Amino acid sequence: MPNLQPYADPNYFVYLLLALVPLAIGLYFGKRFVAYEILVSLAFIFLIFDDKTHAGQGVALIIYSIWQFLLGWGYVRYRKEHNQSSVFYAVTALSILPIFLVRLSGAGIFHAQLSLLGFLGISYLTFRSVGMIIEVRDGAIKDFHPVMFLRFMLFMPTLSSGPIDRYTRFAKDAAVAPAREEYIDLLGDATKKLFLGFFYKFIVAHYAEIAYNYFQGMAMSDAHHGMILSWWLIPVAYSYGMYLFFDFAGYSLFALSISYVMGIRSPINFNKPYASKNIKEFWNRWHMSLSFWFRDFVFMRFVFLFLKHKWIKNRNTVSTIAYFVNMLVMGFWHGLTWYYILYGFMHGAALAGNDAWIRFKRKHKQVIPHNKFTEGFAVVLTFHFVMLTFLVFCGFLDTFWFHR
Repeated sequence: MPNLQPYADPNYFVYLLLALVPLAIGLYFGKRFVAYEILVSLAFIFLIFDDKTHAGQGVALIIYSIWQFLLGWGYVRYRKEHNQSSVFYAVTALSILPIFLVRLSGAGIFHAQLSLLGFLGISYLTFRSVGMIIEVRDGAIKDFHPVMFLRFMLFMPTLSSGPIDRYTRFAKDAAVAPAREEYIDLLGDATKKLFLGFFYKFIVAHYAEIAYNYFQGMAMSDAHHGMILSWWLIPVAYSYGMYLFFDFAGYSLFALSISYVMGIRSPINFNKPYASKNIKEFWNRWHMSLSFWFRDFVFMRFVFLFLKHKWIKNRNTVSTIAYFVNMLVMGFWHGLTWYYILYGFMHGAALAGNDAWIRFKRKHKQVIPHNKFTEGFAVVLTFHFVMLTFLVFCGFLDTFWFHR
């Protein structure tokens, strides 16, 4: 049987779309074939891990799914009668434990064998499972439905690279078939997103990656001559920024397209992020499902906890600390390396600085102009700052400085 990596080549789309035809016909006539949907998802997940290279990841996915299933089932049963914070934190920690061990192993802190716990998509499944536990804690989820839980966790279109969905939102879509007119609109949107994804991923991102690799080579040539900085680092940053966006946005468009064909409105991930006027707006446009997850489940809860207990009474100070915590946690999520952590710190500082600047502008609005020119300047400034942080994020500086 062929090994099919998600959205990697045109053959994948041919096989997948053919497999989805019966499901699409059923949805058109108002019927959701749940058993067939599960069968297709499991079949294509199996094809990701069906060779010797990926078989271990497939086993890890099965073990991980059982682990999260037991945690979700157990916590829902517990939450019906009790609501101790210590239990909630313990269950959340246990849900995070697999990816935490994988990250430690990847950083060389724990035994390398722990990396065997990892598999394609573990990060995104962790967000789904932890998000569900938090929704149970909040009372938004009252009952545990085993089939719906597995459909949510193993939803094939978004398994490998997101977007990150919420259980309550997904369950509403998955419980019933959309109306025929709505589904026709979904198919239209799916077609547009599919072709735009092809353009992003297989054309623009392809050439941006070629440029990125070329500029890395030129920069490394300077590094080999003993230079600690190089003008080539500038095009490295911008070419990587273009590659990252068009590659990731392309994947996200593919995931949305297939989700729509399956009658599920998965959340969008990108909305013209490089047109943002400030860094806060950027995070409302860039990797939106991740950004909103951190906003709702890390930032807002951190602020609420500090203000509730009055550990710090000044809201601005609490928000500043929360920005750093939020973005540093995001940095650690990407990996336990200095460049991911520095990337998180830079964005935390930028978000805190942006809030301080807004407060300053409000106090001096009679002096500080606001017009199309200043808005345009803000877009340019934000774009260049983001490109600078991507130079850190891509990890090339680690090679340039420490692994010549």
